Amino acid sequence: MNTNEQFEAVLAECRTLFAKKLHDYSASWRILRPESLTDQIFIKAKRIRTLEISGGKGMVDEGIRPEFIGIINYGIVGLIQLEKGFVDKVDVTNDEALALYDRHAKTTLELMKRKNHDYNEAWRGMRVSSYTDFILTKLQRTKEIEDLKGETLVSEGIDANYMDMINYATFGVIKLDEAANE
Repeated sequence: MNTNEQFEAVLAECRTLFAKKLHDYSASWRILRPESLTDQIFIKAKRIRTLEISGGKGMVDEGIRPEFIGIINYGIVGLIQLEKGFVDKVDVTNDEALALYDRHAKTTLELMKRKNHDYNEAWRGMRVSSYTDFILTKLQRTKEIEDLKGETLVSEGIDANYMDMINYATFGVIKLDEAANE
């Protein structure tokens, strides 16, 4: 597969999982404030870093790859919540939630493709642990922007940080898959 096909395959896998969770829980995430989603992504990124440092030895039998998948899906949910705001009661059907997911995933995928072109696939020469560190850095920046109530002087917004986290997590999944297939 070429890079764009790999990007699309990872996002298709994430969408399939998202749809299954919609079936099980509906769009219960509509209740989450963006700050809570930032913290949920933080938890996943910290777990990845802990597993990387410990050589993959965790007490819960889930590896790094599922955590990257979680970051991708929570990042897309974060983009939805930034657009729609949070609610006290689920206000969208599963079909509406999936349409929102698809729109934000497509926007993020298109950004990833443009950046990949401009950076000439530099991500392929990076270590998976660097993606984790970059995600953690983007999370720190996002928390700072949230604390500033979005009133920044020169920084991109929270949405750009979520999209970058999604992109780094996608790179992580691809690199892990390639390593597993070697």
